[in-house]
Amino acid sequence: MRAATRWKDYELIDAADGERLERWGDILLIRPDPQVLWKTPRRSPLWNKAHARYHRSHTGGGQWERLKPLPDVWEIGYGSLRFRLKPMGFKHTGLFPEQAVNWDAMSAWIREAGRPIRVLNLFGYTGGATLACTAAGAHVTHVDASKGMVAWGRENAAASGLADRPMRWLVDDCGKFVQREQRRGNTYDAILMDPPSYGRGPGGEVWKLEEQIYDLVEQCAALLSDRPLFFAINSYTTGLSPSVMQYILGTLVSPKHAGVLSADEIGLPVTQSGLVLPCGATALWTER
Repeated sequence: MRAATRWKDYELIDAADGERLERWGDILLIRPDPQVLWKTPRRSPLWNKAHARYHRSHTGGGQWERLKPLPDVWEIGYGSLRFRLKPMGFKHTGLFPEQAVNWDAMSAWIREAGRPIRVLNLFGYTGGATLACTAAGAHVTHVDASKGMVAWGRENAAASGLADRPMRWLVDDCGKFVQREQRRGNTYDAILMDPPSYGRGPGGEVWKLEEQIYDLVEQCAALLSDRPLFFAINSYTTGLSPSVMQYILGTLVSPKHAGVLSADEIGLPVTQSGLVLPCGATALWTER
């Protein structure tokens, strides 16, 4: 497992009995996590000092319980990047901190490439990977079906001092955008995607991961330049294992481009236990 170990403004303090205790800057949040199956003692006194706790509903969704005064929006940093956070529905804050391990890898590949790199970020959310790749010198096209998420990404770019860098922020159905890019003859040196398990596009288009991931990767593979740098697929559903995603890349990217395949879980170190909490998975094709 690859863990995001370089955070200063984020900390996974403890994880026990279905919940995480996390520090986001100066704010302590308790959020549910179905992977936290262990019922270890909650020894950290910070469990009793949280600013808010998210409660899941048995009928779906849930709500935040505010335990202390909590700002509507606050910022944290990762290196030179800045991210605006706020408690949202479905327990989210606007950032997946475990993805920092991928941001670091992609940034290094871009810096070491020694050539201009064009990146396509599909299902780009609030732009963590977009900003990391941009800061490393890439030209990034960021696509997400949510107008609000794209606007949030722009705010993060401005907070990070990257607003004037070469980025395209697009509100679009990712599958339809890729098809149009094929017709236009556009290509990219790197493609990354973080598709949801289930979602809807701006026109009500339904996205189901297991049903559509292969076709989307196949269409994206056609957008790769003659000398691609990397192709990354992230997944947060147990229905799509790292090995399955690696196999997909092996069948669709490797036959045309010599490179290295890999796949692994990604996670966050837990301060209290010294162990690593798995938080998702990433499959990679890389130039070397």
